[in-house]
Amino acid sequence: MGILKKFFASLFLIFLFTNNSWSKSASEFIETLSAEASNILSSKLSDDEKIMRLKEIGEQSVDIKGVGLYTLGKYRKTLNNSQKKQYEELFKDYFLKSFSGRLVGYTDAKIAVLSEEIKNEKYTIVYSKLIGTSERPEIKIDWRVYTKDPENPLIRDLVIEGLSLARTQKEEFNSIINNNDGNIEVLFENLKNFVDK
Repeated sequence: MGILKKFFASLFLIFLFTNNSWSKSASEFIETLSAEASNILSSKLSDDEKIMRLKEIGEQSVDIKGVGLYTLGKYRKTLNNSQKKQYEELFKDYFLKSFSGRLVGYTDAKIAVLSEEIKNEKYTIVYSKLIGTSERPEIKIDWRVYTKDPENPLIRDLVIEGLSLARTQKEEFNSIINNNDGNIEVLFENLKNFVDK
């Protein structure tokens, strides 16, 4: 449906580092998740089993609801309760299907965590890189980790080579709505079509 081709190509990295086990340090969180997801992707599980595992992991470790609402920008304030519930469900299904489906072909994705910067009690930025191979270059990845509850950190954004993926998603969704005279139902229909196909 033409939504976020670049976003699709990049944000698969979110799922490479999400798991239902974590530690208090944001850096340790990313290191643990990367290792676990790498094991899943390089395992002998079927593609369907890998997708199922990745969906479970993503649902537990990414703030899908928060990211989804952020991507609506000013339009989230126009939703009634019914629309808000509908959008949250659609975005969750869209998010999980989009990225888990694109991950199964990756079997050699290793991350090196370089450092972290505690912005405040709620957010820590973890600086890392996707180690290059003969087939792809090294990629700089900064993780925005929500750490208000240190026992349950959540990924809220990735900045890949300077590009915020959450902001890119927001721009794409807002463009769809703006190009359809502010009709948010058009975005809903796009998301539903993607989830159902």
